[in-house]
Order: sequence, then structure tokens, then C-alpha cells
Amino acid sequence: MTNLLDKIMKPKAIAVIGASTKPKTIGSEIMQRLRDYKFNGKVYPVNPKGGVIEGFQAYTSVGEVPGEVDLAVIIIPQKFVLDAIDQCHEKGIKGICIISAGFKEAGAEGAQAEKELVKKIKEYGMRCVGPNCLGVLNTHPDLRMDATFAEALPQRGNIGFVSQSGALGGGILNILKDLNVGFAQFISIGNQADVNAETALEYWENDDDVQQILLYMESIQNPENFRKLASRISKKKPIVALKAGRSAAGASAASSHTGSLAGADKAANALLKQSGVIREYSLKNLFSTAKVFSNSPIPNGNRVAIITNSGGPGIMATDAICEYGLQIAKIADSTKEKLRSFLPAAASVKNPIDMIASAPIEHYKQTVETVIADENVDMIMVIYLPFLGLKDIDVAKALMEIKAQHPQKPVLGVFMTTSSFFSQLADMDVNMPFYMYAEEAAEALQRLDQQRQWMEKGLTAPKTYDVNKQKTEAIIKNALKEGRDQLTTLESIDVLDAYGIRACRYDFAKTIDEAANAANKIGYPVVMKMTSKTTSHKTDVGGVRVNIQSEEQLRAEYKDLLAKLEERGLLDGLEGVIIQEMVKGNREMVCGIATDPQYGPMMMFGLGGVFIEVMKDVTFRIAPLTDVDASEMIKSVKAYKLLEGARGTTPAQMDQIQETLLRLSQLVSDYKFIDELDINPLLISEKSGEGIAVDGRIKVRLEEAKEALGLTCCSCGCGCDCK
Repeated sequence: MTNLLDKIMKPKAIAVIGASTKPKTIGSEIMQRLRDYKFNGKVYPVNPKGGVIEGFQAYTSVGEVPGEVDLAVIIIPQKFVLDAIDQCHEKGIKGICIISAGFKEAGAEGAQAEKELVKKIKEYGMRCVGPNCLGVLNTHPDLRMDATFAEALPQRGNIGFVSQSGALGGGILNILKDLNVGFAQFISIGNQADVNAETALEYWENDDDVQQILLYMESIQNPENFRKLASRISKKKPIVALKAGRSAAGASAASSHTGSLAGADKAANALLKQSGVIREYSLKNLFSTAKVFSNSPIPNGNRVAIITNSGGPGIMATDAICEYGLQIAKIADSTKEKLRSFLPAAASVKNPIDMIASAPIEHYKQTVETVIADENVDMIMVIYLPFLGLKDIDVAKALMEIKAQHPQKPVLGVFMTTSSFFSQLADMDVNMPFYMYAEEAAEALQRLDQQRQWMEKGLTAPKTYDVNKQKTEAIIKNALKEGRDQLTTLESIDVLDAYGIRACRYDFAKTIDEAANAANKIGYPVVMKMTSKTTSHKTDVGGVRVNIQSEEQLRAEYKDLLAKLEERGLLDGLEGVIIQEMVKGNREMVCGIATDPQYGPMMMFGLGGVFIEVMKDVTFRIAPLTDVDASEMIKSVKAYKLLEGARGTTPAQMDQIQETLLRLSQLVSDYKFIDELDINPLLISEKSGEGIAVDGRIKVRLEEAKEALGLTCCSCGCGCDCK
């Protein structure tokens, strides 16, 4: 079955609607680039004046074009675009690229025009890139299509690049060309009226011409679909993303720039991580990572050998390798012996291998060739400092020659020399990446290893458990009927219990005698917590009493609690008290759920209790969680060392804590109207190492919850259960 996107990315004939002879206009620039890059298909300029444009016969309308057309590139004022779409439909054109701006990024009137555009595109069975975009390109030798207005003609490479920003996308194309990094295909998605990042990902999934995918994005239109696609595709080829809008101000700017909503960055970061996408936070890092993936295979492990002609940079490189979580390879004895056979006595054959400053080109070649054959080595960093008249470009050529003969392992060059060296590289065919500093190279190696680790992980699906949904729904319905969007502490704990989440043994009491009986049944010491329909923050009003050792003390605390509430005018909202077992432990974690308006339920785990706001040692993932997600959440927080059992403490039951996160994920997946959920603290028992929910808080989106649970069927909207 033919992919309609082929009409845009692999056209045999292009109509440029808005082609122009006027210099320095987009209509002129695109015509020039189609000509100069030597597009292998037919080009039909469309201009009301007709004539000849850039050597091509022009036509007054697209209907006059004599042959079939796959792609229409539209570069006319917004008010004429919809009519042009109608004409393209009459001509049978299925591929559309709209360069024109003035749509949803320009305000309400433009947004309405874009809605009408989308309607027509769907009705006519077209695919559309843009509007408000830079265009598209495909560097395949059989096609050679450059339908953009970027400054420089593209360089052939293996990257598929999607950019939401047209101008920035053009800038990236230019800079990467200077870095000698080329592209296979480029799509400037602009306002994403039809084609978006997910469309491109799916299109390139099985395209052998695209070996890595770069994304510049300001928003993710469909997070759920993006995650599904990226998780699968990133197992086959690297996906590297520069996601803008990290700050609140940046998110606002992103929204006004493209008319898209930018979700919370923590949610976006979690989504990218769970999807196997390597996220970069600067253009510099994006370029660095693109360069290493363009010229390196995925390694078999993370063991790095360092080859240098100077001891100092070798030590610095070793530090950087270790800081990025990679291993310094243990050079095999046989390799050391071979190195000693040709290196001078003053050289060091340990890792880092120091050939000393007088190393000739031949020693570079021999050393790399020897080390690359070592089975203990997965990746190689070669450091060069200019000494004794040795030319940097000659050394680079020698390294690339060896790399060509041994393509199975990544080899990176660190050339601490002048910028002119890198300028020379830009005009050469390179087969390995070169960096100026060891730290850059070490970070690039880490990205290779990150991709390796992700590809080695199997695809996993969210886990489900047997739970008591009937009990859960009854609890929530009861709150909804009373017009409450927040469950009481007791209700929250009951919901957690219904989903199999380990909570403190507890009982509910409405009177002082019931409280005493509950405590006697559970066993002292106990904790007493008020539960109220009007007061959610219990500690603020003295509503939590801990370490109650006897019935006498419990009765005294109960009376004091009532007195304090009456003093504050809060007694009327009191439902009763919860009597809980007192779990001993000084490791307090937190887990919970917050809803991002764009990305949906966001799971949180980390150091809890009073430290949550101060230390901020928490991590986030988007629900639903997989086993891998839950495990990585636990291991990624700094408090993980505490969970392992630091300083003689009982190790936490990691599997049980992981299951707690998975059960919470299932809860919020089953009831998507849950807006907030906190377990703070999740106390780690000193006795058993269990993670025990000591407290819970659940808040729902009221109207959404009523609709989901069938409580809005009456015409009056009172929420009665008429079913």
C-alpha cells in the first residue's frame, strides 16, 4: 500500500504555487534550490503572470499544469491558500506543503482558517506539511529534492530531522553542514495541521535511508501516541530530541510561537525518557550527539580505551569517562605485550595508553589497530595534541583509514588543536566524529551507551493486578454525591487498600470508646488521625497524634483533639478518627500522582516526609507504568542508597515498592478523573523493609468523575444515582 507521505517526501513532480522571479522572496528561493540541488523530477512553477521562472515554464494556475503532480508547495498569502487547496484537489494532487504563515500562530482568525484547512485536507484525502513551515527535503541521490528556503544546500547523510520551528530548523541544517553532518530527509512541521512528529517517526521507522532521527519540538500533540511509536522505533534507531519550553516563560513563548500548548517540562521529560528518546538541552549537545550517531555503530558495552600522546589530557579523559558512568577498559595482557613491541619504553600501555608526545603517525595507526582488536574494549577515544611538527589533519586521515578497516567499534577523536582543523574536516568525507575536548567526547560516548542499554531492554507492557473496583467506585461515588472532589483520609486509605497497596493496619472510630477498642485490637503503640470532610491538612490543626502508648493516653489525646477543633470552629466537619498501627522507621518516601493538562497522569516517587519540598529528590514518569519504568523510578533517586540499607538499616523490599507504584499506576489508569493522589509518607518499615502507606490523599475532577461513574444522568444535574 502506498504511503501518501511519499507524495511529499518522494515526489516525481512538484508544483510551486507562488513561484516568483522577484529576488530574495521565498517563491524565488525555493525555485532556485530545486534547480541548484538538481531535483530529479519535474518542476512546475505556478504564477498568475506565467512566463519562465528559473528556467522552468510557469503556468497561471495549477489546473493548467500538463502532467501529473505529486506535491504542491504553497507560498501565497493565507487568504488564498484554501482556494489553492481546492484547485489542487481538482488536479488530483495528494501531497501538500504549505510554507505560508498567518494561521493559528497569528490569532483567532488564523486559527479558524487552519480549522477549515484541516477539514479540506481530510475531506480530499491529502497529506499536508505545515502551514507556517520551512519546507521539506530528501537528499537521496535518486531524488535530490530541496524544497526549503534554508541558506545552504543540504549535505547527504543518514539523519531524519523534524523541526517544529522553521527558522531554527534551517539554522540547524546550516550548522550541521559546517560540522560535516548530513541529512537523509528533513520535515519542517510548523503548525502541525496534519503531519506532525509522530507522523514522521512512523514514516521513517522502516526507512533504511534514515539511521537516526532528530527532533526539535516545542510541544507533543498526542503524548500517548508519541510514546507508543517512539518506544518501538527507538529500539531500532536512535531518536534524539531538543525539547524547548523548559521554563514557565519558555513554555509561554512556545505557545505563542506555534499556537500549541506546552505541557509541564517534568512531564515531557518523563515521556521522552520512557520512550527511549535521548533528550538534549542545548543545540551544542544536539550537534554533538548527532555527530556521534552519524559516524559510530552502537557499542556492545561501556568499556572505553583512551589513547593519547599526552598524560594530562589522558587523566582528564579518564575522569570524564568515569563521571559519565562508563568504565575504563582493562587492557588485555596480550594487547599490552603487542603495544610494548613498537611503542617506546617511556610509553604507558595501561589505560589510558600514553604513546608520549613524540608519537609518529605510524604509532597512532598501530595503537588504534591493536586496541580495537581487544575484546575487553567496546569504545575508543583517541586524543591528539600538536607536537613536533605533526600535522593534525594527517593524523585524522590516518585514524579514519584505520576506522574504515575496522568499523565494528566506535572510535572518537579528541583533537586539541586550532579551529582551522575542524574547518578542513568540513570539506572532507569523515567516518568518525572529532571533538575539541575530552569531556565532549565522553558525553558522546555516554549517549551511545544510553542507546545500547535502551535497545537491550525488551518492550514491556503495563502490568495489571486483581483489585476491588466495586469497593473503589462505591467510595468515590459516596464523595461525589455529597459534592466533594476530595476523599477523606479514611476514604483514601480504603481506596489504596482496595487496590492492594499495603497500608497501616487501621480502624475507624466515631467515639472515644470506639477509638479505644480499635487501639486495643490493633495493639499499642498507635497513631490517631482525624478524618474530616472540611479539613484536608490534618497536621496544620493538630489532627495527627503519634506514639500513643496506652488507652489512658489515647483518651486524653482524643479529648484534646476535640477541644482544639472546637476552639478553631472545625468540629462540625469531623467524621471521626482513624486508629493506625505505628510503623517504626526513619526512611520516609513519597509516591503519588499529579495530572498534567497535556500529558495526563504523572507518577512521582522520591524522598518524602518533611524533606520533599527542601530536597526535591523526586522523579517522574507518565502513567501507565511498566516494570522497567517503576524500577528505574526507584533506582534514579538519590535516596536509593537509603533504600538499599545504608549504615546497617534493613534493606527495603524493592519488589514490593515497585509493585506499589504499578498498582497506583493501574488505579489512575482505571480512573482517569483522579487529579491528585499522595502517599506521604510511604514509610519503610525497619522491621520488614516494606513500604507502608501511612497517609493518603485523593482528589478527583468532580464533573469528569460524575460523568465517568454515571452520576449525571438526571436533567437537574444534581448528581443523583438514577441508575
